[in-house]
Amino acid sequence: MQTASLHPSERAMRTTLLGIAISIVLIFVKLAAGYFGHSYALVADASETASDVLSSGLLWIGLRIAMKPADEQHPYGHGKAEPLAAILISLFLLGAAVWISWHAIEFIRTPHQLPRRFTLLVLGAVILIKEGMFRYVLKVGKEINSQAVKSDAYHHRSDAITSIAAFVGVGIALLLGKGYEAADDWAALIASGIIAYNAISLLGPALNEVMDATPGAAIVNKVRALSGENPDVLLVEKCYVRKMGFDYFVDIHIQVLDTLSVRRGHEIAHAVKDTLLQSDLNIKDVLVHVEPA
Repeated sequence: MQTASLHPSERAMRTTLLGIAISIVLIFVKLAAGYFGHSYALVADASETASDVLSSGLLWIGLRIAMKPADEQHPYGHGKAEPLAAILISLFLLGAAVWISWHAIEFIRTPHQLPRRFTLLVLGAVILIKEGMFRYVLKVGKEINSQAVKSDAYHHRSDAITSIAAFVGVGIALLLGKGYEAADDWAALIASGIIAYNAISLLGPALNEVMDATPGAAIVNKVRALSGENPDVLLVEKCYVRKMGFDYFVDIHIQVLDTLSVRRGHEIAHAVKDTLLQSDLNIKDVLVHVEPA
């Protein structure tokens, strides 16, 4: 099956599972390199990757729930599970930032050995892998318009950031030698601040989606334009759009001639609804209210 023909939720789940598999391998590589290479920044990096795996697992569960069809208790479907997963991922990012900063401060205050040179090679490979995953997952997230998948992408970016910080810190420690052992710990502390910033910036859009905030003027204007193309529609008076998972629900008020019959008004409303449902806007359902001009 071609990737483009997959439902957005299926693409999201495949991307998530790929990220989980790669991250699990990197956890063991980082832990081993950090332990034998005397680099706390690498150990902290492994911990951040472990939080990636946990949050990606939550995302996978959220996507599975979001795929469920509408039922009697959830007539609008289960799409809200997707932004809820994004909120949890953002909170995990914040938790990882706090954990890393706490232990970085502890290691800064505790004398320890200089890191080993081979840790730079490990960190370089990790940076390339995680930045590549960030770009791929973010691309998928934008294509399917999923805030949760975009948040998961920034987990990979935060992992790359901690690895870059660790690389710089280890490089400084090795270059300047004894007395600068804590350079990679300072690098981990700086990275934790960047991770926290990313988490907070991702939390806002997810909260807005849960609270049914408008998804933006672009899609609202497109809905208005498509509805107004019907020659019997004199005016699109009101237009409300909300996002539910990967789909949109539309409530729209249209004005028609007051001399038309109820049947004709009903036919016009159905024509407007069909036009929106057949568009490429991922609209799941439309409620059309007809008013006399």
